Amino acid sequence: MEIKFIVDNNVGKLARWLRMMGYDTLLFKKKNDSKMIRIALRENRVILTKDTQLMKRRVITSGKLKAVLITQNDPKAQLQATVGNLNLSYFFSPFSLCLECNQRLMPRDKKEVQNSVPPYVFKTQNQYMECPVCHRIYWQGTHWQAMTRELKILQKGR
Repeated sequence: MEIKFIVDNNVGKLARWLRMMGYDTLLFKKKNDSKMIRIALRENRVILTKDTQLMKRRVITSGKLKAVLITQNDPKAQLQATVGNLNLSYFFSPFSLCLECNQRLMPRDKKEVQNSVPPYVFKTQNQYMECPVCHRIYWQGTHWQAMTRELKILQKGR
């Protein structure tokens, strides 16, 4: 079974890293802990938070709902701790989710994106993915290469 997350706003950058790795990760921006717990229970999500009070809730202390207390401030350190704590893979399904809205990316033909990407990108890239919700276009350019390198460095640092 695939592990899914709901991430408290106080560790928001962690959500982007987890999405980059391919983990379904909701970013919960509200201050309503009860609502976040309801969503986590309904959708079988693990809560990632820095909120020590949330960790004291009976639903968490009883083990009914899994939550991980994040103690690090640096997002990369948060990611390494989460990966270690939950035995995650840095390359679970990399670059398969929109980094902004957590939707599964859809492959697009080069012709379909011609008016949506810079001319140089269109000339040099052949594979594209699009978010079906926010319509952000992704390709394996220098940013993708840098993120892949960073994940490999973090993986070795374990």
